[in-house]
This record gives sequence, structure tokens and C-alpha cells, in this order.
Amino acid sequence: MSITKYIFIALLTLFFFNMPVLAKGDAAAGASKVAVCAGCHGMDGNSLVPTFPRLSGLGEKYLYMQLRHVQKGERIIASMTGILDASSDQDLWDMAAYYNGKERKLSGAKDITFTGVDDPDDALALGERVYRGGNLRSGVPACTGCHSPSGSGNGPAGYPALGGQHAEYLEQQLLAYRNGERDSGNNARIMQGVAEYLSDGEIKAVANYISGLN
Repeated sequence: MSITKYIFIALLTLFFFNMPVLAKGDAAAGASKVAVCAGCHGMDGNSLVPTFPRLSGLGEKYLYMQLRHVQKGERIIASMTGILDASSDQDLWDMAAYYNGKERKLSGAKDITFTGVDDPDDALALGERVYRGGNLRSGVPACTGCHSPSGSGNGPAGYPALGGQHAEYLEQQLLAYRNGERDSGNNARIMQGVAEYLSDGEIKAVANYISGLN
């Protein structure tokens, strides 16, 4: 990543941190609209299957944007094909508000090892370094700039709360960003620029570390 690109991401983050929160959804109304989501994500948004993301407390704006991308066919998720076709824009906001209002639960970091890292403590330390400090040598910015030190995200900017998310899902998405497979919306473009310079080991380590944040 060039220094110009690095500065751009930092400035963009500072700008969004000062934006007002504009809540458009009705969580109570959303309760009757998420039954179709519960099979994969649970009624409280805390999925039990690690390849399905936890939606609870993820951020109303972020959730709405992702639902909108799926509805418009800009983000292809096979299990969601067609299920939002009859939903209005307000329906999407209501669904987002409902799940955002649920308590975010903790997946928890695990003892992992991978090629080049044989000690679980070293793997966790690597994940923490990437999340909190990035990798200046390869041009990877710290994750805290957009997702906060505690992993609680930045609601006004539409940056999701990642803390406690399933590590398997996080790893899957970082790889998708790096490979250019997830490319819908401004967030995706920012994340592609970040993930481009992450190694497989860094991705695995930081995903595991984030799953233990709260």
C-alpha cells in the first residue's frame, strides 16, 4: 500500500468518526421480518455455525448496507438468493435495527497454530499486533482505526463491530477481500486495500484475535 493510500484511509476514518448517527430502522417492526434470517443467524443474531456471521450489535448502517447489496445482487451469497426480493427499503432498515439491538456475544479466541507459528501464544500475539498496530513494513494499517480498540466498530461510518465474531467467518471474508471476490460498496474497496497486503498467517491470526475482543 502506498503512503498516499494509507493516509487516505486514515483521513476517511477520522471523517466518519465525526458523522452523526442516523437511525432509520424500527427494531420492534423488524422483529416480525427476520424469521427468514433466523435459520442461519438465529433470532438473536448469534449464529451457532461459524461460517454464518453473528449479526447482533453489528451496526445498523452496516447491516442495512449489506442487506441492500444482497438485494441488488451486488453481493452474492448463495443461501440468501431471492429472500429479500419482496422487502422494501424500510424493511431492510427495520431488520438491521432489530439485529443491531441484540446483545453481541463472544465467540472467543482459540489456541491455534499455522505454518511458521507453532506456539498458540505467538499466534495470538501476532493477531494483536496486526489488529492494534497493523504492519508498517507491508503497508497494512491498524484495524483499530475503523473498528475501534475494543472491536465495537464505528456506527456512523458503517464500519461493523467485529469483536466476538466467528474467526472462521472473519478469515473467510478477509480472504475474499484480498482475492477481489468481495467488492460491493465503499467499505469493500477500503478492505481490499487493507487485505491486499495481509499474509495467510496474518489473516488467520488477526481473525482469531478479533473473535476474543469485547
